[in-house]
Amino acid sequence: MACQGLQPNETLATLKMESETLKTKLEEERAKLHDVELHQVAERVEALGQFVMKTRRTLKGHGNKVLCMDWCKDKRRIVSSSQDGKVIVWDAFTTNKEHAVTMPCTWVMACAYAPSGCAVACGGLDNKCSVYPLSLDKNENLAAKKKSVAMHTNYLSACSFTNSDMQILTSSGDGTCALWDVESGQLLQSFHGHSADVLCLDLAPSETGNTFVSGGCDKKANVWDMRSGQCIQSFETHESDINSVRYYPSGDAFASGSDDATCRLYDLRADREVAIYSKESIIFGASSVDFSLSGRLLFGGYNDYTINVWDVLKGTRVSILFGHENRVSTLRVSPDGTAFCSGSWDHTLRIWA
Repeated sequence: MACQGLQPNETLATLKMESETLKTKLEEERAKLHDVELHQVAERVEALGQFVMKTRRTLKGHGNKVLCMDWCKDKRRIVSSSQDGKVIVWDAFTTNKEHAVTMPCTWVMACAYAPSGCAVACGGLDNKCSVYPLSLDKNENLAAKKKSVAMHTNYLSACSFTNSDMQILTSSGDGTCALWDVESGQLLQSFHGHSADVLCLDLAPSETGNTFVSGGCDKKANVWDMRSGQCIQSFETHESDINSVRYYPSGDAFASGSDDATCRLYDLRADREVAIYSKESIIFGASSVDFSLSGRLLFGGYNDYTINVWDVLKGTRVSILFGHENRVSTLRVSPDGTAFCSGSWDHTLRIWA
C-alpha cells in the first residue's frame, strides 16, 4: 500500500538520502541565523546573589517510589502518585493528607490537578487516564466516582488538564499524545510524530495559544498545534531520552531534561537550542525540570539524588540542593512561585523555599 506512490527510480534508500540532505540543509539555514550565544548576551546582566533554599516540609505517606506530583491552583494543595498504586492529595502547609485513592495498578506514572481544584487525574501501567472528582466530605469513597477518560495501547506517561476541567491531554508509551473530552471520554485529537515512547508533555502558558511540547525516547522534543494535530516544530539535540519538558513562563521557549545528564533551553522564535546546562561533574540524568516564576532560574531534579539550580541566562549553576535519599523523579514550582516541591524514589516529597 505504502509503495503505491513511488516513482520507478525511487527506492526507500534514495528517499532516506533525500530526507537526510534536506535535514542538513535545514541545519545550515538555522546556522546562518545563529549569530550570538545566549551567555554572551547575558554577560551584561547582573549575577545572582547568594540565596538559601531549604526543605521546609517533608510529606511522608507513600509506601514506595513517588513518580509524579502536581500543584493545585490554590497554591496549597498537592497531588502525588507512586509506584505502590496510591494517589494522595496533600495540604502542603500542614502536611495533612486530604484524600487517598488506591489505583487498580502499580506504577501510577502520571497525575494532574484540575484547574478548578475539584478533581484529579491519574494513570500509569493501566494504559488509562482516570479522573476522580474531589469532594469536601472526607469519608466519601472516591473510587466509586472514578471516570475512565483516556485509553492508550501502552502505559500513560503524563497527563495535564487544558485550561478547563473539560479536556485532558495525555502522552503514552505507545508513541502518541492525545486530547480527550473528560465528560464523554471521546478522543478529540491525536498527535503522531514520535518514533518511540513519549515520556513528558507541557502545555503552553494560556495567553500564547493552543500549543504544547512533548519529549520522548526518540531524543526529540516536538511542539504541537492542538487544533490541527500537526507537529509545528521539532528539536533533536539531546543524546538520550528526554524525561521532562517545561515551557518558559513567557511561552517563547522551553527547557528539557534528559538522560544525557544535560538540561537544554530551546527558543521557539529562533527555532533552535540556545543553551545547555551541564557540568563535567554531573554524570547522572535529569528526570525533571521547572522554571522559577520569573524564568531566571531553572530547577533540575537528577538521578544522583540532588537538585541543581541553574541561572537560565548565564548558563551557570547557582546552587545544589541535597536532601533526598534516592533519585528525584518529579519537581514542580508552586503557582505563586514562593516554593517548589520535589518527589523522590525515597518515598517522600519535599517542599523547598
